[in-house]
Amino acid sequence: MHLTGIHHLTAITAQAADNAAFYTRVLGLRLVKKTVNQDDVSAYHLFYADGVAAPGTDVTFFDWPAPLERRGTNSISRTALRVAGTEAIAWWRAHLAREGVSHAVPIERDGRLTLDFEDAEGQRLMLVDDGGLGDANPWAQSPVPEAYQIRGLGPIRLSVAEIARTQAVLTDVLGMSHARTYELPEGEVQVYAMGQGGPAAELHLLSQPDLPAARQGAGAVHHVAFRIPDADYGAWADRLKVKRMPSSGPVDRYYFRSLYFREPNGILFEIATDGPGFTADEPLETLGERLALPPFLEGRRAEIEAGLKPL
Repeated sequence: MHLTGIHHLTAITAQAADNAAFYTRVLGLRLVKKTVNQDDVSAYHLFYADGVAAPGTDVTFFDWPAPLERRGTNSISRTALRVAGTEAIAWWRAHLAREGVSHAVPIERDGRLTLDFEDAEGQRLMLVDDGGLGDANPWAQSPVPEAYQIRGLGPIRLSVAEIARTQAVLTDVLGMSHARTYELPEGEVQVYAMGQGGPAAELHLLSQPDLPAARQGAGAVHHVAFRIPDADYGAWADRLKVKRMPSSGPVDRYYFRSLYFREPNGILFEIATDGPGFTADEPLETLGERLALPPFLEGRRAEIEAGLKPL
């Protein structure tokens, strides 16, 4: 029973229409599910992914009218998006410049070429050359050429104040393995791997005890989710109980089943099944074209639609 990689990452936007335009038209991702936050139906929950909405490729956003985040520790501080090859990094550098997107120069980190950039709300992103490892599912309608399209998520960087407490959860509760360390200007980074490892299955842990705690808002990451096979869901719910890790208990999100808990520095983690997936209520060909609601919200469709701004 093992985590197999990053499942999705959920962030916060206060500008849903601008967010949708950036992640589809500039980053070339596919809007694969336009739904609502199931715990706050006044807010969109937008899912951007690859051409087939594969687990591990979802960058998702809650649409909340929040002020910008206050950056600091005890937060998810940078989200990497995988591309294949140094030519892809060069293409993206030129593309971001053409689009007027704030970005840095490419540099090598942890043996991989990377390119930092931010969206208009300050969401901290990074393109990383993953060497073409694993499957790719291009989106035929993407404005980004197939060879340069974003292939999925990972690695994800966390900043924490008390690193030993988070390390204990990653290894003793989640079964991750310590892979290596590397240096950043901000300090030493500890790399933890899931499953077969590689950038799609890594957390990068940075100790920053002298920073103030972050405060979430627009431009912040809300939580990160880890992949499990559908058949392992019950066993993971039991494992959290055995490890005395306070959690949400089983939560059925319709497109996947989830378990939520906070690691000791307060960062929200989720364990999520690969299935049933986003084609549970829409055909693959038309994913994201209409507001999708899980069955338990369908009876409130008129009310919910009336409370949402058009994208």
